[in-house]
Amino acid sequence: MGNKKTTALSGAVLAGVMLALSACGGGGGGATGEVAAPPADPKEVSGEIKVLTQRTDLVQNGTLRRYAAEFNKTYPKVKVTFDGITDYEGEVKIRMNTREYGDVLFIPGAVAKNDYPTFFAPLGTTAELSKYRFSDKTEVDGKVYGIAQFGTANGFVYNKRLWERAGVTAWPKTTEEFLAGLEAVKEKTGATPYYTNFKDGWPLVQWTNNLGVVGCDAQAGNALAGAVSPWKPGSELNATDGLLYEIVKRGLSEKDPTTTNWETSKALLGEGRIATMMLGSWSITQMQDAAKRAGGSADDIGFMPFPVQKDGKHCAALVSDYQQAVSVHSHNKPAARAWVDWFTEKSGFAEKEGVVSAVKSAPMPATLKDFVDNDVTFFDRSEAKTAAVNDIDEAAEIGLNKQDYRQKLIDTARGVAKGSLDDFFADLDKRWDEAAKTAGS
Repeated sequence: MGNKKTTALSGAVLAGVMLALSACGGGGGGATGEVAAPPADPKEVSGEIKVLTQRTDLVQNGTLRRYAAEFNKTYPKVKVTFDGITDYEGEVKIRMNTREYGDVLFIPGAVAKNDYPTFFAPLGTTAELSKYRFSDKTEVDGKVYGIAQFGTANGFVYNKRLWERAGVTAWPKTTEEFLAGLEAVKEKTGATPYYTNFKDGWPLVQWTNNLGVVGCDAQAGNALAGAVSPWKPGSELNATDGLLYEIVKRGLSEKDPTTTNWETSKALLGEGRIATMMLGSWSITQMQDAAKRAGGSADDIGFMPFPVQKDGKHCAALVSDYQQAVSVHSHNKPAARAWVDWFTEKSGFAEKEGVVSAVKSAPMPATLKDFVDNDVTFFDRSEAKTAAVNDIDEAAEIGLNKQDYRQKLIDTARGVAKGSLDDFFADLDKRWDEAAKTAGS
């Protein structure tokens, strides 16, 4: 959410991290396997817990302390403290070489899924946690090790006023309609139609979250686990990355992508100087705030699905944000689990932030009202084979969850890097398929 930027780890650095993490895994003190079960009686739960978070803004402005005060109305004997960490991924992976990495934490991307039992207490079985979205993301051997803080839908956040001035009032149904809409924005408003956020980089990873939207396929991510040529014609990644390439190739993005700035981009979209960005629905409230600061209205900000349809409907993938886990070394597992359950189910955080609750039965947030009203099909993208896909991705040195390959895609589109789109995709497919033959073996 607010501190959405994550540290992108190179393959070499990641490998070093995992060697370090694996080396420290043996000293668990016999706690591995102990279930962090939900407490039966809130008044019997006591102790102090430390919660690690990347949301330094919510620590500094007192928001999390206010949540803790509400939590204490149910759990009066638990003291909750927060540790806001700016470089969350970098700092926490270092702490995990010790036993001191908090009681509750978000699972860092550097920790391999198969190593979850070494570092985190199981929260229950897959069946026991089936009321939550995305539980398969942290499932190892039938046990779940993390509960999503929230989920997010993916799409384009856009300035409605600009698109309407360009004469586009209905969501594009095809990529060509979308490109035509961007052309109209450029010609009729003078605004930058699309903003890549190339320099900060991490927003380019948001494109990966579209996996599944072309075929409305919840298994699209799992389908990458093999020598499947993921960028071949007709594939999900061919469609999504191909659209990004065309946006840049046709001159519909900023003139110099190397000078982009994430914080500035929010103001530019709110002011109506840029029209569109690919982001998760977590960004909507931030853009609305930026629009209001610019003297406009929150109503100026819209959110549109990826411009393809399946059986006459748009589709939107729901994907997990960080997963909340309980440290295997925590001395107050009942209190830690109480916080995770309460924050997920009772705090109202997801509703307030305008994101998708991890609780399946919860309604969609107001930020996605247009999606609900226009009958967009939501699906939870399965991550059951994430570990296998990540192994291939790392071995291929592509980085589906890093910015580098899409930065090269953009450089190719704007003529800074040599080659064609077909060559670019063919190289990715070759590396992926070769890696799939050896990864995990």
